[in-house]
Amino acid sequence: MFTGIVEELGEVVEAAPTRMVIKAKVTLDGTRVGDSVAVNGTCLTVVHLRDNTFAVDIAPETLRRTNLGDATPGARVNLERAMPLGERMGGHMVQGHIEATGRLISAEPEGQAVIMEFQSPPEIMRYVVPKGFIAVDGISLTVVQRRLSSFTVSVIPYTLANTVLVSRGVGDRVNLESDIVARYVERFVQDKA
Repeated sequence: MFTGIVEELGEVVEAAPTRMVIKAKVTLDGTRVGDSVAVNGTCLTVVHLRDNTFAVDIAPETLRRTNLGDATPGARVNLERAMPLGERMGGHMVQGHIEATGRLISAEPEGQAVIMEFQSPPEIMRYVVPKGFIAVDGISLTVVQRRLSSFTVSVIPYTLANTVLVSRGVGDRVNLESDIVARYVERFVQDKA
Protein backbone atom coordinates (compact mmCIF):
# COMPACT_ATOMS: atom_id res chain seq x y z
CA MET A 1 0.00 0.00 0.00
CA PHE A 2 1.20 3.49 -0.88
CA THR A 3 0.02 7.03 -0.21
CA GLY A 4 0.69 8.74 -3.53
CA ILE A 5 3.20 11.10 -1.91
CA VAL A 6 6.29 10.82 -4.11
CA GLU A 7 9.47 10.52 -2.05
CA GLU A 8 11.93 11.28 -4.80
CA LEU A 9 12.61 11.35 -8.51
CA GLY A 10 14.76 8.42 -9.56
CA GLU A 11 16.72 8.09 -12.77
CA VAL A 12 16.41 5.11 -15.09
CA VAL A 13 19.89 3.65 -15.64
CA GLU A 14 18.89 0.58 -17.65
CA ALA A 15 15.58 -0.14 -19.37
CA ALA A 16 15.27 -3.62 -20.82
CA PRO A 17 11.93 -5.14 -21.85
CA THR A 18 11.63 -7.13 -18.61
CA ARG A 19 13.91 -5.33 -16.15
CA MET A 20 14.58 -1.75 -15.08
CA VAL A 21 17.51 -0.45 -13.04
CA ILE A 22 16.92 2.83 -11.24
CA LYS A 23 19.33 5.20 -9.52
CA ALA A 24 17.94 6.53 -6.22
CA LYS A 25 18.91 7.79 -2.80
CA VAL A 26 15.96 8.22 -0.42
CA THR A 27 14.20 5.13 -1.76
CA LEU A 28 17.19 2.94 -0.96
CA ASP A 29 17.18 3.88 2.74
CA GLY A 30 16.06 0.71 4.50
CA THR A 31 15.02 -1.02 1.29
CA ARG A 32 15.77 -4.72 0.96
CA VAL A 33 15.43 -7.25 -1.85
CA GLY A 34 11.78 -8.33 -1.91
CA ASP A 35 10.40 -4.94 -0.82
CA SER A 36 7.73 -3.14 -2.84
CA VAL A 37 8.49 0.20 -4.46
CA ALA A 38 6.07 2.26 -6.56
CA VAL A 39 7.70 3.36 -9.83
CA ASN A 40 5.46 5.94 -11.55
CA GLY A 41 2.74 4.50 -9.33
CA THR A 42 3.36 0.88 -10.35
CA CYS A 43 3.99 -1.49 -7.45
CA LEU A 44 7.15 -3.44 -8.30
CA THR A 45 9.38 -5.79 -6.31
CA VAL A 46 13.03 -4.94 -5.70
CA VAL A 47 15.02 -7.90 -7.07
CA HIS A 48 18.55 -6.53 -6.79
CA LEU A 49 20.38 -3.79 -4.88
CA ARG A 50 23.78 -2.38 -5.76
CA ASP A 51 25.48 0.82 -4.57
CA ASN A 52 23.01 3.59 -5.41
CA THR A 53 20.68 1.56 -7.68
CA PHE A 54 17.96 -1.04 -7.45
CA ALA A 55 16.48 -3.36 -10.07
CA VAL A 56 12.88 -4.41 -10.64
CA ASP A 57 11.47 -7.03 -12.98
CA ILE A 58 8.59 -5.98 -15.22
CA ALA A 59 5.96 -8.53 -16.29
CA PRO A 60 4.26 -8.39 -19.72
CA GLU A 61 0.93 -7.46 -18.04
CA THR A 62 2.65 -4.50 -16.38
CA LEU A 63 4.05 -3.36 -19.73
CA ARG A 64 0.57 -3.59 -21.30
CA ARG A 65 -1.11 -1.50 -18.59
CA THR A 66 1.54 1.12 -17.77
CA ASN A 67 3.89 3.64 -19.34
CA LEU A 68 7.00 1.86 -17.98
CA GLY A 69 7.81 0.46 -21.42
CA ASP A 70 8.24 4.07 -22.62
CA ALA A 71 11.12 4.69 -20.18
CA THR A 72 14.62 5.04 -21.58
CA PRO A 73 17.96 5.51 -19.79
CA GLY A 74 18.09 8.99 -18.29
CA ALA A 75 14.31 9.22 -17.83
CA ARG A 76 13.07 10.39 -14.44
CA VAL A 77 10.53 8.31 -12.52
CA ASN A 78 8.44 8.92 -9.41
CA LEU A 79 9.48 6.70 -6.50
CA GLU A 80 7.69 5.84 -3.27
CA ARG A 81 8.43 3.10 -0.77
CA ALA A 82 5.53 1.10 0.65
CA MET A 83 3.81 2.77 3.58
CA PRO A 84 4.78 1.29 6.96
CA LEU A 85 1.88 0.47 9.28
CA GLY A 86 1.21 3.10 11.90
CA GLU A 87 2.58 5.99 9.84
CA ARG A 88 0.65 9.13 9.00
CA MET A 89 -1.00 8.94 5.59
CA GLY A 90 -0.52 12.13 3.58
CA GLY A 91 -2.24 11.26 0.31
CA HIS A 92 -4.81 8.51 -0.21
CA MET A 93 -4.83 4.72 -0.37
CA VAL A 94 -2.90 3.80 -3.50
CA GLN A 95 -2.35 0.13 -4.30
CA GLY A 96 0.15 0.56 -7.09
CA HIS A 97 -2.07 -1.51 -9.39
CA ILE A 98 -2.26 0.58 -12.52
CA GLU A 99 -5.56 0.09 -14.35
CA ALA A 100 -4.80 1.97 -17.55
CA THR A 101 -2.86 4.82 -19.08
CA GLY A 102 -4.17 8.21 -20.07
CA ARG A 103 -2.64 11.18 -21.87
CA LEU A 104 -1.92 14.75 -20.85
CA ILE A 105 -4.07 16.92 -23.12
CA SER A 106 -3.46 20.36 -21.64
CA ALA A 107 -1.54 22.23 -18.96
CA GLU A 108 -2.63 25.79 -18.21
CA PRO A 109 -1.26 28.09 -15.47
CA GLU A 110 -3.79 29.28 -12.88
CA GLY A 111 -2.18 31.57 -10.33
CA GLN A 112 0.80 29.64 -8.93
CA ALA A 113 -0.78 26.29 -9.82
CA VAL A 114 -1.12 24.48 -13.14
CA ILE A 115 -4.43 22.97 -14.23
CA MET A 116 -3.62 19.71 -16.01
CA GLU A 117 -6.20 17.85 -18.05
CA PHE A 118 -5.81 14.13 -18.69
CA GLN A 119 -7.68 12.04 -21.23
CA SER A 120 -8.81 8.84 -19.56
CA PRO A 121 -10.45 5.62 -20.73
CA PRO A 122 -14.03 4.75 -19.64
CA GLU A 123 -12.88 2.10 -17.15
CA ILE A 124 -11.21 4.89 -15.13
CA MET A 125 -13.75 7.67 -15.78
CA ARG A 126 -16.55 5.69 -14.10
CA TYR A 127 -14.74 6.27 -10.76
CA VAL A 128 -13.74 9.90 -11.30
CA VAL A 129 -15.70 12.46 -9.27
CA PRO A 130 -14.97 16.12 -8.50
CA LYS A 131 -12.97 16.41 -5.25
CA GLY A 132 -12.30 12.66 -5.37
CA PHE A 133 -8.88 11.02 -5.46
CA ILE A 134 -6.94 9.86 -8.52
CA ALA A 135 -3.35 8.67 -8.80
CA VAL A 136 -1.49 9.97 -11.86
CA ASP A 137 1.95 8.36 -12.27
CA GLY A 138 1.60 7.45 -8.60
CA ILE A 139 0.89 11.01 -7.43
CA SER A 140 -2.12 11.45 -5.16
CA LEU A 141 -4.18 14.23 -6.75
CA THR A 142 -7.63 15.70 -6.21
CA VAL A 143 -9.98 15.90 -9.19
CA VAL A 144 -11.12 19.45 -10.00
CA GLN A 145 -13.47 18.74 -12.90
CA ARG A 146 -14.83 15.60 -14.50
CA ARG A 147 -15.62 15.71 -18.19
CA LEU A 148 -16.95 13.01 -20.52
CA SER A 149 -13.57 11.39 -21.23
CA SER A 150 -11.13 13.53 -19.24
CA PHE A 151 -10.56 15.10 -15.86
CA THR A 152 -8.58 18.05 -14.52
CA VAL A 153 -6.37 18.41 -11.45
CA SER A 154 -4.73 21.47 -9.94
CA VAL A 155 -1.02 20.90 -9.40
CA ILE A 156 0.78 23.08 -6.86
CA PRO A 157 4.35 24.26 -7.56
CA TYR A 158 5.92 21.82 -5.06
CA THR A 159 4.27 18.79 -6.67
CA LEU A 160 5.12 20.02 -10.14
CA ALA A 161 8.79 20.56 -9.28
CA ASN A 162 9.25 17.29 -7.35
CA THR A 163 7.52 14.78 -9.62
CA VAL A 164 7.64 13.64 -13.24
CA LEU A 165 4.81 16.08 -14.01
CA VAL A 166 7.48 18.76 -14.45
CA SER A 167 8.65 17.01 -17.63
CA ARG A 168 5.29 15.81 -18.97
CA GLY A 169 4.20 17.39 -22.24
CA VAL A 170 0.93 17.32 -24.12
CA GLY A 171 0.42 13.84 -25.55
CA ASP A 172 2.61 12.05 -22.97
CA ARG A 173 1.20 8.87 -21.45
CA VAL A 174 0.59 8.69 -17.71
CA ASN A 175 -0.30 5.79 -15.41
CA LEU A 176 -3.77 5.97 -13.85
CA GLU A 177 -5.16 4.31 -10.74
CA SER A 178 -8.68 5.14 -9.60
CA ASP A 179 -9.81 5.31 -5.99
CA ILE A 180 -9.94 1.77 -4.56
CA VAL A 181 -12.79 2.74 -2.19
CA ALA A 182 -14.97 3.72 -5.17
CA ARG A 183 -14.26 0.36 -6.82
CA TYR A 184 -15.18 -1.56 -3.66
CA VAL A 185 -18.41 0.42 -3.22
CA GLU A 186 -19.39 -0.28 -6.82
CA ARG A 187 -18.73 -4.00 -6.38
CA PHE A 188 -20.71 -4.07 -3.11
CA VAL A 189 -23.70 -2.35 -4.74
CA GLN A 190 -23.56 -4.68 -7.76
CA ASP A 191 -23.45 -7.76 -5.53
CA LYS A 192 -26.47 -6.50 -3.53
CA ALA A 193 -28.57 -5.91 -6.69
